[in-house]
Amino acid sequence: MLSSSLVVRIPSSILAMTDDQFFEFCRFNRDLQIERDRYGEISIMSPAGSETGNREARIIHQLVNWSDEDGTGLAFSSSAGFKLSTGADRSPDASWITIERWNTLTPEQQQKFAPICPDFVVELRSLSDNLKPLQEKMEEYAQEPGFRLGLLIDRKHRRVYIYRAGQATECLENPETVSADPVLPNFVLKLSKVW
Repeated sequence: MLSSSLVVRIPSSILAMTDDQFFEFCRFNRDLQIERDRYGEISIMSPAGSETGNREARIIHQLVNWSDEDGTGLAFSSSAGFKLSTGADRSPDASWITIERWNTLTPEQQQKFAPICPDFVVELRSLSDNLKPLQEKMEEYAQEPGFRLGLLIDRKHRRVYIYRAGQATECLENPETVSADPVLPNFVLKLSKVW
């Protein structure tokens, strides 16, 4: 199975990017989605194909609409980067953070890769993605302070893996909807147009 990402290993003796340098590196390569794991390995993902981009937009649209109505937090697209406590820099396909937690950050922190893990994250597996790295990324989020709920949507097999802080992963087979209650009260993700 092909993976849609390329892992670049840069030995720290050759190049150890600071957080500011990594942010600039991502800005200079804005056509790519770039993440860095806790070991400093950089993953470079090509832009999503049109079909996957449409499915991702449908997820973000639902999350943003709910967030605007609810008013207790902010929704983010895959363009947003977050600095995790492990040192990893991640960009979930969709995410949400409570206003209370967001407001603990300085304006400068909010402008770059915010040093915070979202309360809620969504990763969408494209047909070319390997499942295992996405599961590992979701497990990484689940260990982070502040994380409460995550969804890994596997379009290829029509499964949704649900990650909750401190709990075993749950797998739903071909669900029509997935509830994010109580973390996101009354938010129900409709999957009919995501599949």
